[in-house]
Amino acid sequence: MKLFPESASQQLEFDKIKDLLTNHCRSEFARKKAQELRLHTQKKFIEPELLQTHEYKLLFQNQLYFPDDAVLNLSKELKLLSIESSVLSGEQFLQIKKLANAIQQIFRWFTPDRKVAYPSLSLVIQETYFEKTIPLLIDEILDEYGTVKDSASDKLADIRMALYKKRTELKKVFARIVSKLNKLGYLTDIEESFMNGRKVLAVFAEQKRMIKGILHGESDSRRTSFIEPEETTHLNNDIFSLENEERKEIYVILQKLTTKMRAYHSLLIIYHQVIGEYDFIRAKAKLALDYNGNLPALHDKPMLKLVNAVHPLLFIYNEKLEKPTIPVNLSLDDKNRILVISGPNAGGKTVTLKTAGLLQMMIQSGLLVSCSHDSEFGIFKQLMIHIGDTQSLEFELSTYSSHLINMKYFMENGNGKTLFFIDELGSGSDPNLGGAFAEVIMEELAKKHSLGLVTTHYLNLKVMANKVNGIINGAMAFDEKNLKPLYRLIIGKPGSSYTFSIAERIGLPKPLIEKARKLVDKSHFSLDKLLNRTEQDQQQIQVEKKKLDQLLKENEKLQKEMKQVIDKEKHRQQVDLLKEQNKISEEKYNYLKETDRKLKALVAEWRKAEDKNKVVKMMQAILFKQPEKQILKKKQQKIDTKYIETEEPVKPGDKVVMKANRQVGIVKDIRGKKAIVQVGTIPITVSMAELVVIKEKEDHQ
Repeated sequence: MKLFPESASQQLEFDKIKDLLTNHCRSEFARKKAQELRLHTQKKFIEPELLQTHEYKLLFQNQLYFPDDAVLNLSKELKLLSIESSVLSGEQFLQIKKLANAIQQIFRWFTPDRKVAYPSLSLVIQETYFEKTIPLLIDEILDEYGTVKDSASDKLADIRMALYKKRTELKKVFARIVSKLNKLGYLTDIEESFMNGRKVLAVFAEQKRMIKGILHGESDSRRTSFIEPEETTHLNNDIFSLENEERKEIYVILQKLTTKMRAYHSLLIIYHQVIGEYDFIRAKAKLALDYNGNLPALHDKPMLKLVNAVHPLLFIYNEKLEKPTIPVNLSLDDKNRILVISGPNAGGKTVTLKTAGLLQMMIQSGLLVSCSHDSEFGIFKQLMIHIGDTQSLEFELSTYSSHLINMKYFMENGNGKTLFFIDELGSGSDPNLGGAFAEVIMEELAKKHSLGLVTTHYLNLKVMANKVNGIINGAMAFDEKNLKPLYRLIIGKPGSSYTFSIAERIGLPKPLIEKARKLVDKSHFSLDKLLNRTEQDQQQIQVEKKKLDQLLKENEKLQKEMKQVIDKEKHRQQVDLLKEQNKISEEKYNYLKETDRKLKALVAEWRKAEDKNKVVKMMQAILFKQPEKQILKKKQQKIDTKYIETEEPVKPGDKVVMKANRQVGIVKDIRGKKAIVQVGTIPITVSMAELVVIKEKEDHQ
């Protein structure tokens, strides 16, 4: 993206975002990339970076581990490896092994399921592979501390075996000498030491001539002399020679290993870049968490739709102070290309302008942005900005002259892929003349289909925004009663500067204010007053709307609760209905079961009875029973004419009537709470509670 002027990045504070990003980077590769953050102008470059950052942010939010713990800065080692005659040390090879192991862990982490869940993160390793030979080659030669193993070559093994024997022999000889000289009192408390890589005796200076050997030096106080006994000189010489041979052999071994590793130089470079790339993505995700950054929709065309957007730096600052940050909502597209923002000073106009500009730069550099995920961003080829006092002492230009030079550049270079920001358009000159030029500039930019934000106090620009196609008004809300900016952008209407209101609130003398009012053009004052009144009315409407929305939400909540109650009642009724149906079904089943039992008893009675007609009538009564109420009524009438009911306890031999079907029978036996009742020729088991003892009336005896 092309920026104008060169200081645009600093004016929009994009450099501060880069510094915050750099602080989250752990590797030199990532830090360098953060400081040289590119602003892309093609969706194919921007979208993958946004998705990678978004996916890594999800890892943080879901507390999932990603194996990028290794912080490796191997630029020097890899550069050295590329030089034909170079030899890497054991420590340097350990760093390369660490790099290979880190890559192996990343490849293992990306299981098939995780590649599906985090496709953009997996793209980083898509074009490479893990080469297991690299750590194997190093493990063959070096141990875990970077020391060349004895098994690295037969010659090295022989040298080290010889060294071991010589050192063991030297130790024994030296111990014998120390014991002898200690008895003579020639040695100091430290007894022995090393000088120039050779084992020496610590002898009192006055006794040094008593010992044959080579003097290697004296202590600072000159009280101690360090002497190599002549008995150990040949052993020290042998050891010194073997150590030289060991160093040469180690060099040869490391040289061969370096040559073998050089074949993987280009692959190691890629590994180093992959580790750095994941560190960079991690830093971007950490930064996004600082300002609550989200992934918006990205379109391959010039447009901008901010939903609940906040300035990221202001958000971080307010979070530390535990203060809220007021979000901004605005939209720019081909129909509404230029938004003219008016309102009082210190009301948030410039912050709104900087928020939109900074977020656009962030999105085109692959950073998540501090706004709702419902926001939409287009892609612009160039971004132009004019904020603050641009007076140039070097070229002896006034503020307004510099302003016009910048506007000239805007008009000459603006096009349909330009996003511009102008703070206080037309300021610095006579209001009438400056306002006239401002109209011309804004109209020209609108004709070129450039998109942008303009802040102003000029009434003529506010009026123009309602007349020229593509230019719309916006106002920063202000609480006139409490003389307090609300930092909320309202789209669709111009705002008042509240000049006289602010003067009254801060206590300027009323005569001065009235005098100033008389000096102002009546139409100008009337328009500002109208804007003032309109804005306050709209704020009142917003308050009422908020109350109405709250009531609607409460009503909706009550409706949901009522629906739940109704649904619950319907469910209860259905359950009761099913229970009733089940009860009826159970009664039918019991009736059929009882009928079956009665029929079986009648069949048995048929075989024994002489009067077959009586049995047939009983069978007809069971199979073709009349409506229950009529039958029971008739039975009851018969019983009433012949019997009287008593409250006597039931006992065998009593004549009883059954409450349910009003049949008369004789109790044959009582078994607990049930009785065997003989009805005609059929015995029936009936609950005692269902029986009433009856006596024949006197006229029927």
